[in-house]
Amino acid sequence: MNDQSATHVDFSVAYYSGDRKTGAITLVTQAAGERSVEQIPLGPASGAEAARKPVFIGLTEDRRVILLDPVSKALRFENDFPVDAFPAHIYSDPQSTRDWFMNDGDKGTGNDTLNCGAQGSSVTAVDNTSSETARFLKTICVGRGHHQAAYSYPADTAPQVPRRAWISSLKDGTISVIGNEPDDVDSYLRVIATIDLCEPEREQDGRTAAPNNAFPHGLAYSPVTGKMYNLNNGYGTVAVIDPLTHAIERRIALKGYSNLFATPDGRYLIARGADRKSDSQHVIAKMAVLDVNDLSVCTSLELPDIYLSKYYFNPEGSKLYFTAGSSGSPEQQANIKADALLVFDLAALPAMPLSGELRLGVPAGSVDFHATDGHTQLVFASTAENGTLSVIDGARDTLLEQISVADPVSHSRVWVLPA
Repeated sequence: MNDQSATHVDFSVAYYSGDRKTGAITLVTQAAGERSVEQIPLGPASGAEAARKPVFIGLTEDRRVILLDPVSKALRFENDFPVDAFPAHIYSDPQSTRDWFMNDGDKGTGNDTLNCGAQGSSVTAVDNTSSETARFLKTICVGRGHHQAAYSYPADTAPQVPRRAWISSLKDGTISVIGNEPDDVDSYLRVIATIDLCEPEREQDGRTAAPNNAFPHGLAYSPVTGKMYNLNNGYGTVAVIDPLTHAIERRIALKGYSNLFATPDGRYLIARGADRKSDSQHVIAKMAVLDVNDLSVCTSLELPDIYLSKYYFNPEGSKLYFTAGSSGSPEQQANIKADALLVFDLAALPAMPLSGELRLGVPAGSVDFHATDGHTQLVFASTAENGTLSVIDGARDTLLEQISVADPVSHSRVWVLPA
């Protein structure tokens, strides 16, 4: 589909494509009706082992590549993109100019042996990430990955809540609480507490402490209640944590879900999961909406032949976008809609109707938004397996066009660049 109504909007996006070992970045820019698709020049591979490969941080205003040397911790600004630069998973702190990059450690042990030895893996905080003023802050050792991050902060209904970064560690079953207030020099960028998520009654081998089988994967803060919520995927429970004392106040059962996140206003929690057992021919996506005030399930959804992957909220907070993926047995994968991008209407919360479904061609990548004055004009989605950038009308959620950007690969990411 090619709808030229998109051509009146100026935009600039970056598209990373790679195979988990090597990659490239392509810039797609439109200005005054003129389109350019240009790959950033590739530099030679570093030749370093995985833990010492340069970490890709972002692009400056003049589109130079920002790289972090994991050994020296120095930031470099280069015209070329090293072909083996590692694009670490990033969590942006919406209350500051800091971004946090996750290091899950090596596949076998989950340890970041370079920074933490055999004691865990790490996260790295960088200020002004997409700027020539980017600044490395600190690499901090936490539990063994995979990690997720969330941020607590004071709100009108919870003014006493401190600014903290919360990092869950899947292999250890812990949450590291890190100071995130620059004015508090005693705690800033330091681990001030480690929360053990162990529930001994749910362990099969008598464990009473970390490392445990909580497998945390879903961390969210609600400014409405001033509480932190963590999904223990291994136990099928949600832990409610007081950010003042770091104590787990209560736990509720929530089985069958593998991730948990909050709506932009913090009023509801959304859980997502997959049912691969009840139907041998079909994977069934599951979603649940929970009220943060009492943690009751307000809405439950089941979507046949969908495996929910990554989620994104538009800038207005009025829509939830979910990419799909492939999962299940060969018979289930034969029916699954792995090329779907789903759009949910959040204006109807606690109901959450499916308002749109686009078929983009296995979007094993990401989504980002081009907005003006807080109103989404365009939605961009990367599609790794056919190397295209999908351009979507942000109001109508209709596909405008697909731009050929890169060779087909297994992994892609797209992000909107400042004008």
